[in-house]
Amino acid sequence: MPKTNTSKAKADLKETKNLTTTSVGNGGELHQIAGKNHPELTTNQGVVIADDQNSLKTSVKGPTLLEDFILREKITHFDHERIPERIVHARGTGAHGYFELTHSLEKYTTAKVLTEVGQKTPLFTRISTVAGGSGSVDTPRDVRGFAVKLYTSEGNWDLVGNNIPVFFIQDAIKFPDLVHAVKMEPDRGFPQAATAHDTFWDFISLTPEAMNMVMWIMSDRTLPRSLRMIEGFGVHTFRLINKKGEATFVKFHWRPKAGLQSTIWDETVKIAGADPDFHRRDFFEAITAGDFPEWELAVQLFTQEEADQFPFDHLDATKLIPEELVPLTVIGRMVLDRWPDNFFAETEQVAFCPSHLVPGIDFSNDPLLQGRLFSYLDTQLSRLGSPNFHQLPVNAPKCPFANHQRDGHMQMARPTGRVAYEPNTLAKDAPREQPATGFHSMAEPVAGDKGRIRPESFADHYSQARQFFASQNETEQAHIVAALVFELSKVEHPHIRLAMVGHMRHIDEKLAQRLAHGLGIKELPAAPATMVTVQDLPVSPALRLIDKMKDTLAGRVVGVLIAEGSDAKTLEKVKAAVASAGAKCKIIAPRINGIHLSDGTEAKVDGQLAGSPSVIFDAIVLVLTDESAKKLEGDMAACDFVRDAFSHLKAIAYDAGGEVLLNAAGINKDDAVISTGKLKDFVAAAKTRLWTREKFVRPPL
Repeated sequence: MPKTNTSKAKADLKETKNLTTTSVGNGGELHQIAGKNHPELTTNQGVVIADDQNSLKTSVKGPTLLEDFILREKITHFDHERIPERIVHARGTGAHGYFELTHSLEKYTTAKVLTEVGQKTPLFTRISTVAGGSGSVDTPRDVRGFAVKLYTSEGNWDLVGNNIPVFFIQDAIKFPDLVHAVKMEPDRGFPQAATAHDTFWDFISLTPEAMNMVMWIMSDRTLPRSLRMIEGFGVHTFRLINKKGEATFVKFHWRPKAGLQSTIWDETVKIAGADPDFHRRDFFEAITAGDFPEWELAVQLFTQEEADQFPFDHLDATKLIPEELVPLTVIGRMVLDRWPDNFFAETEQVAFCPSHLVPGIDFSNDPLLQGRLFSYLDTQLSRLGSPNFHQLPVNAPKCPFANHQRDGHMQMARPTGRVAYEPNTLAKDAPREQPATGFHSMAEPVAGDKGRIRPESFADHYSQARQFFASQNETEQAHIVAALVFELSKVEHPHIRLAMVGHMRHIDEKLAQRLAHGLGIKELPAAPATMVTVQDLPVSPALRLIDKMKDTLAGRVVGVLIAEGSDAKTLEKVKAAVASAGAKCKIIAPRINGIHLSDGTEAKVDGQLAGSPSVIFDAIVLVLTDESAKKLEGDMAACDFVRDAFSHLKAIAYDAGGEVLLNAAGINKDDAVISTGKLKDFVAAAKTRLWTREKFVRPPL
């Protein structure tokens, strides 16, 4: 593994900083590639920008300053680029529900939502993709936004995060650049909802702080089987404030009751074509059937003294705190039990802002979070067209609220009286500030020289990326390699591919070699210079996905292929076995009507074969007569129904006629291809995927 002389790197950095204020965290990489003929980067007023990498802070680890006109101009313009669709997270699915506290955090906070055990707080949750527009498909390789609006008795609390605990960038000033890079390329208008293109990987190759996130997005975490089967993270560090004014740092985690589950890339691509609304449909059907999605809320609590001992900076959003270092404490549960009455009025008009907190919860100085506090409110003003967006029913608090804000576009309230200011003596019932019970920010001393710089503790860009890859099992590592090869093979410029392989050398030398082999690169490029030595952090099993898949079929769907004359008794046994495992069957046939079973009854068919491929099911069953199976031998939809299920490592049950179709499709039986005479074994196999099959159907790179 290439190592870099730390003292020399810092000396080089010092020399670079004589020319520019670029931070330790960015390492001067941009200046190493910059040519002399580039035009000056300026504000819209023509002011030359000295540092486009870091927002202005009170001190090296202090909060971001409102006076940073460069940050405000850049993000304001970005927030207003499109109307009315969200710029990111446009493709979303939402539902109503409640949060029930099961463990009080009264020792750490005064927030009632986190102290009153048994209290059920109404909420609205929206889960979304990031890169695609509102009309894109549900299943691209993408991060999923995970936003929860809790209507607490003390006001709304918006916990706005993702299904991944880290992020691409360390400072909010880079967010417009990140999104511009990942979105469809402006000169051609494609690709939609995809990262496999030059502008994204060009930006990433010049942004080493993103390497930890790259490992996450190239993993199966970004290919969820269902929105019911993803985690949610608050991403940033927040503070809890208790009655004494004492602060404790906190990270928030949502953990799905159904466990984690992903799809396989080939399967994902085919799902997108078979059902662009796959996740939304799954969510809708689960809720309307009473199979309510549920998550545990867990927290990681730690003090400043403990944070000082971490081998990373907890204020760096590109880092996570391993569960082995700070264990999770489960404090409650979220249940989503009601679909919106109107998709536009609720799911599309819901407005989340990280700045929406309640007394007892406060922000940290995470520079990405600090920028989001401004950006989200500004975005809502553009997208919803009014400072009164909080009056929309889905956004309005369910506790009393009152102030002296008046008028504005789309004002829906009818304030009365002559007073619209505070303090006053003319209205005895006018709202007044409440020093005793109102929101108080953490009284944190701030000292230092303000400037555009990141702390040296943000400079390690590779250690957690190395930890993540090393923590994956062999199958998960193979999927990451395959994902990187696929993505980078779509990149047109060779120097971008070479740069990414170089970055991979800091993460894992064999990973870089496998990637180079998959891309046809004969000689490994040099690894880029680093500001600090890459650490070998302990392996964290909690970072795996396959290990978090629950051994259950509950909430899943089994596709049962039938045809004319299929055995009625076998079909009923299959339905009973699947139902007893908490799953449901969908009956698939060559046509939607007119299929008669062996007892003469007409079967209720849920889907026509050509339009219901096996990719949309978790396992399949073949209940066929010999005659009907022979007719299906020449039907590619039938053969693909079987082949895809086998290729995607799913369990397959078959009767005598089903075996005819298996043979026609060229399927060699293994431990997850089971006779309908052994339905208990089939149900057990269907609870997971047969990972040992993958090396035969999809040899690793």
